[in-house]
Order: sequence, then structure tokens, then C-alpha cells
Amino acid sequence: MIEVSTVEDVVCVKGGQSLQVYLFLVDGMLVDTCSQNMQQDLIPFYQSSTIESVVLTHSHEDHVGTAAWLEKNKNVPIYIHPTSIEFCSKPITYHMYRQIYWGIREPFAAEPLPDSIHSNHYVWKIIETPGHADDHVVLLNEETGQLFSGDLFLTPKPKVIMSHESVPKIMDSIRSVLTYDFQSMFCCHAGHVPDGKRLLHMKLDYLENVCGEILHLHQQGYSISEIKNQLFPKDLPIISVSEGQFDSEHIVRSVVTEMG
Repeated sequence: MIEVSTVEDVVCVKGGQSLQVYLFLVDGMLVDTCSQNMQQDLIPFYQSSTIESVVLTHSHEDHVGTAAWLEKNKNVPIYIHPTSIEFCSKPITYHMYRQIYWGIREPFAAEPLPDSIHSNHYVWKIIETPGHADDHVVLLNEETGQLFSGDLFLTPKPKVIMSHESVPKIMDSIRSVLTYDFQSMFCCHAGHVPDGKRLLHMKLDYLENVCGEILHLHQQGYSISEIKNQLFPKDLPIISVSEGQFDSEHIVRSVVTEMG
């Protein structure tokens, strides 16, 4: 079942079971669409809501899962990073654990995100923030100081990342976002984060410290596996569940490969 709440004129819709995920509706603009296996629970919310546009922070299935339904039934424009338009228009299969957690999204037609986008009363700056995904963006309302952060934040002290992610790029993206004036952050997995800028600073500090430790151990001749065992000795359940697609070792590898 979904839970609906309103904070700072933003409607926050939370779903998911073991892994929670959010979508947000603000000023007629829907930010992300959750996962396909939440669709039946979301349909009544969609039917009762005024939605005039949809903006997707990136193309992962827990963010675009009900975009096809919205395209067919709400007839609204759907925007995503230009590089993902073709990808979203085609069927795709996922690892079994991703199918279990999120379902399989259907193909949908999207339009390229411009540099800024208008909701009913506001202008939202689109900031490219690669690292978690090459097509990742965040949305900033410079008038209200609100940031829709997609998966840029997630947690201030990440212990695992996916195999395709890049810690150095994530840090660069956070640095870019921190040059702007905002406070309140809406994260697609943490929900509303009222002191968002402080917590993004905290995540950047944590990653910079981790990078320093990784590079120090790498210069001493330790292997990626050995560094992982020293810095991240605990094997979290997501590592085995995802068959290694999520792993602490990917943090180490991305730092050594890109910064070593």
C-alpha cells in the first residue's frame, strides 16, 4: 500500500515493502513514477490528482516503473535526460532480484529534458548529476529552495554501490549541487529531508574520507579485495541478494580505477 503526505506543498507518495521508494507531486509536476509493481496502488492516486507533466530523474526501473501507464492514461508529457529516450522506448529485462523488488517497466515515449522546466507557478533548474547513473539529474527551485534529488543522496554514509556507479562522479555531482542555495531536499528513497544541504555536505565529507583511505591503502600495495575487507568488513544482505551487483567492492574499484 502507498502512504500519502504533504510537506511544503509537495505531495509525497511512499510505497514499497522492504525497500521504500517515493514519488513527488508539486505544482502539477510529478517527479518520478516509482516502480511497476506499485502501479495498482498508485492508479487511484493518479486518477484523483492533477498531473500536467512528469519529470524523471533517471531511467532506473524504480523511478520510471509507471511512466507507461501515465503516458497511456493521463496523456501528459514525460521528460527524461536526452540520452535515455531511446532506452526507455524499448522493452528491457532485469536481474531477478530487481524484478522481485521493482517489477519490469513497460516501454514509454519521453521528451528530452531542457535546461529548466516550468510547473504551474515555478521554474525548476535541471542540473546534470551523473555518478549513480549517467542520465541522472536533480531539480532545483531557486525561489523556494527545494531540491528534488532523485538518488543523489540516498544516505549520508553509503556502504555499497552498484557495479556501474562512480564514486568520483558522485562527489563531483554533489559539489556542483552544493554551489546552489537550497535547504529542503526530497529524496526518492529517504523522502523529505528538511536539512538537505547539510546532509549532502555530510555525504561528501564521508566519501572524501573514504577515498583518502582507499588511495592510501592502494598506494601501499593492497588489492581491491583487501581494501574492501579492511574498510567494509561487513557483508550486507543486499550483496548476496543482488548476486554482487550491489557491493562495497564497487566503491573501492571505482576510486582506484578513476583516481588511483
